[in-house]
Amino acid sequence: MKTSAFLYPWDVVGDPDAATRLADLGVQQVTLASAYHSTRALTPRHPGRRIVTAEHAAVLYPPDHGRWAGRGLHPYTQSWVPGDDPFAEAAAALAGAGLQVHSWVVLAHNSRLGAEHPDTSVVNAYGDRYPWAPCIAQPAVHTYLVDLAAEAAVRPGAAGTELESCGWYGFAHLHAHDKTSGVGLGDAAQYLMSLCFCAACRAGYAGKGLDADELRAAVRDALEPAWAGPGSRGAGWSGVEELLGAGPAGATRQWRDQVARGLQEAAVAAVRRTAPGPDFQVLLHADPASYRAGANVGVDPTHILATADGVVLPCTGGDAAREAVLGPFAGLRGVLAANFGVVTGMGGSPGTLERDAAHARSLGATELRLYHAGLASGPDLDAVGHALSRIGG
Repeated sequence: MKTSAFLYPWDVVGDPDAATRLADLGVQQVTLASAYHSTRALTPRHPGRRIVTAEHAAVLYPPDHGRWAGRGLHPYTQSWVPGDDPFAEAAAALAGAGLQVHSWVVLAHNSRLGAEHPDTSVVNAYGDRYPWAPCIAQPAVHTYLVDLAAEAAVRPGAAGTELESCGWYGFAHLHAHDKTSGVGLGDAAQYLMSLCFCAACRAGYAGKGLDADELRAAVRDALEPAWAGPGSRGAGWSGVEELLGAGPAGATRQWRDQVARGLQEAAVAAVRRTAPGPDFQVLLHADPASYRAGANVGVDPTHILATADGVVLPCTGGDAAREAVLGPFAGLRGVLAANFGVVTGMGGSPGTLERDAAHARSLGATELRLYHAGLASGPDLDAVGHALSRIGG
């Protein structure tokens, strides 16, 4: 199976051995970040550093000033990787080692954007803003994300792209010093906590027959038992309907699905207009439950495979987890890339990669993704190399 490993440019820039080490691992491709959110990342094999602190969401290449001049929403530049174009420098080194490079573009996840432009953020039913989550229903945000996708995806040296967070982001967020687990929330309650009540979404709900003030009150009432007790374990769409009622829940989902599909269609179309040719591959990080929000955005399998060339699906975990994400795509044409964590310290299981990949393949997976070659320990990479030598093409 074709296998790609995720990587940051700073894993390669300044390390003359990085590209060869990746090629020797047995991967054919690297998915290289070109637009990424804030993070603090370990670089365990880099000869010159051990920690990179990306202080805010930024592009890892020089943005086109002509495209962004005079616009209120624009990509931020970075200062933590040396060089004028760290993406291009890393891509060239990887290509020199025989590896294909695809860009990795994070879209609707940007805390600096929310801090500097708070009106662009998702607003929950309590009036709290999520600065990390731009509301994709707002026309200015939609336009910004579509243009960012086109620019960040089609970089010199990239033969394709993977769009992450190309849809709704919400309550769940790996935030610095996160203190939100005191009350457990299942994905049904998290859906309610992710509903946006900005002006654009309030108008959207009205268009689906809902009064936004009544909906806001209903969300708060539905969540009150969770705050007063041990939390809410409701799961799946049936759990959302139980909390909010089938009619209101369905109307919110119609609105959010409509908005997310519009962004996905526009972003993919913009990338394809910019791409150097028809073979430029466009994949989305996705979850087959369209109500879910986050890095793996909720999608309708049939719609997304009619829009993009394929999806990258989270497959770390047991057999049931893989069956849940791959099963809804059964019989559909497109790239199905099974994404496995291979960093033991982050919950990955490189030691079972061979077996887990075989299971994913039996469910229809056509490719593998490995998260994350730059963060993994030496023993983790050894286990990955052993597994890939046995998996084959």
